Amino acid sequence: MSGIVVHLPRGSGGEVPGGSHDTGAVTLRLGPGEVARFGRGSATTPVELRLVDEAISRLAGEIRVTDDHWQLSNHSATQSYLVENPEGAGEYLRVPPRRAGAPIPFEFSRVVLPTRGDATVAFQVFAPDHVYLDPDGVGGPWEGRTVTAYSLDETATYFLVLVALCEPRLRDESPVAVPTTPQIVERLRGHAACGRLTARAVSSHIDYLAGEKIRIAFPTGGESGREARRNGKREAIVGLALRFGLVREEHLALLPPRPGAGAGVTA
Repeated sequence: MSGIVVHLPRGSGGEVPGGSHDTGAVTLRLGPGEVARFGRGSATTPVELRLVDEAISRLAGEIRVTDDHWQLSNHSATQSYLVENPEGAGEYLRVPPRRAGAPIPFEFSRVVLPTRGDATVAFQVFAPDHVYLDPDGVGGPWEGRTVTAYSLDETATYFLVLVALCEPRLRDESPVAVPTTPQIVERLRGHAACGRLTARAVSSHIDYLAGEKIRIAFPTGGESGREARRNGKREAIVGLALRFGLVREEHLALLPPRPGAGAGVTA
């Protein structure tokens, strides 16, 4: 496991004095052996992830990255924390007070802390390098096993986005064009898990695929403008995914039926 990404979205760190919700976004990258502390913090209790709600301890807890997973420690003497799986069907873990080093199995996690207000305080943890063993190598010693180069969860929303990106080329409909972000939103709208998917969420999934899952360096030379860079990123993702067979024709069955597809026509 090369590490994790911890993200506190803007305004998600609690209510600052005066009643405003203007806490800035924070993104941390942690490698194996590294630790990030979270809480209200103070001059004598520094934290890497500042959560300003008064119901949260100065040092509320810490995240520690190991070689193959990450752990959550709850330093509160009274409050439990929740770790939710946003990609699942409501799965969550409860980390009780004073629990040290609770292992977290989810690839995507949302850590939720209770407050005295109407809203909770939460931050996200992405563990992109969960590895899967080569089926032919199971049963031997760890040193003799082969892990996959690209660790993709075919049940995750980001994989649906990847399939939608690759769909035109898999269907031989267009040798060049890759769907735009609005087109992906519209294509996935009929999926049970994507009814509320937004353009911003799709862009985040594409960034996650490029930076963490597929790990590509997309070309930017000679292009100008944000949309040109996004097009280059989508092209690079699709090209690599198809060359290495990360997305294949059978994965098209994961997508909702296309509008206008009649009986007997493959969707």
